[in-house]
Amino acid sequence: MTAATMQPDKDALEKEALLQGSEDDLLARGWAALPASYRIPEVAPTLDEARAWCKRLAESHYENFHVASWFLPQALRPHFHSIYAYCRVSDDLGDEVGSTAQALALLELWGHELDACFEGRARHPVFVALSETIRACSIPKEPFADLLTAFRQDQTVTRYASMNEVLGYCRYSANPVGRLVLYVCGEVSPETKDANFRLSDATCSALQLANFWQDVRVDFTKGRVYLPQDDMRRFGVSDETIAAGVATPEFRALMRFEVDYARALFEQGLPLIGKVNRDLALDLDLFSRGGLEILRAIEHRDYDVLSARPAISKRTKLGLALRALSGKALPFLRLGAGS
Repeated sequence: MTAATMQPDKDALEKEALLQGSEDDLLARGWAALPASYRIPEVAPTLDEARAWCKRLAESHYENFHVASWFLPQALRPHFHSIYAYCRVSDDLGDEVGSTAQALALLELWGHELDACFEGRARHPVFVALSETIRACSIPKEPFADLLTAFRQDQTVTRYASMNEVLGYCRYSANPVGRLVLYVCGEVSPETKDANFRLSDATCSALQLANFWQDVRVDFTKGRVYLPQDDMRRFGVSDETIAAGVATPEFRALMRFEVDYARALFEQGLPLIGKVNRDLALDLDLFSRGGLEILRAIEHRDYDVLSARPAISKRTKLGLALRALSGKALPFLRLGAGS
């Protein structure tokens, strides 16, 4: 595989789009596969209505969001709800519809709605709520647009030649989220911006890699392999190995190598915990602990992520939260306190 495989097959996409009909047809079929509430309303909701919509979405999807939100200042929660809702809907537009052509049409439309949001013409509840977050926290368009780049890339790219290419994907799929959090929490100033972004990017990329290594088999069923192709060749692992669902010695050695790489990336980002305000430090501590625990769960299975998905128990999650909370009261207990 070469870097050329990173480019979409435009002829194939155009052929699929022709088979499925006009852009309007693609959009109609795409929306039909999603919750009715996702559709763009004719009349924009009020800010209060939009924030309530985002809050419902955020609190109905993932347990992890509830755990993290325990530690967020009350005043910031609406901003995190709007950012989460943007990420959630964007992801679903890409992954929960019937075809690549439908997904790309929806993501294109969503990108136009993002433009409208920055132009003061928001209509969707997500963008009505997000427009206030953008105003209050002085957030530029780039991190939101970068996330859409990643969701589009997932429609057309299924293999990555090297770790550099995987990290290039993380630059769009994961790192913008960390930067958005820094903006909301007031940790982006001319003096700290570059250093904080660099450390945040390391943490977010590490979290993305931990999730990739946890979900090798799950992603394979979707046609995607995030393990670098050059590393797979070096360790003697092929797509057939993953398809067979048996963790061979070669596969275990590959996973050990990738887990070690992700752990080193977490360690690069840990100093950020000691550089930001205590509330954000607590969240960063919690998510870093969670990512490192995923890596430990993979190790405890002797790097077999094919026969079953390594998971973190609720008891372990509670323990991680308590240890992170201890780090707020006693800073020397924080991850990276000695960095």
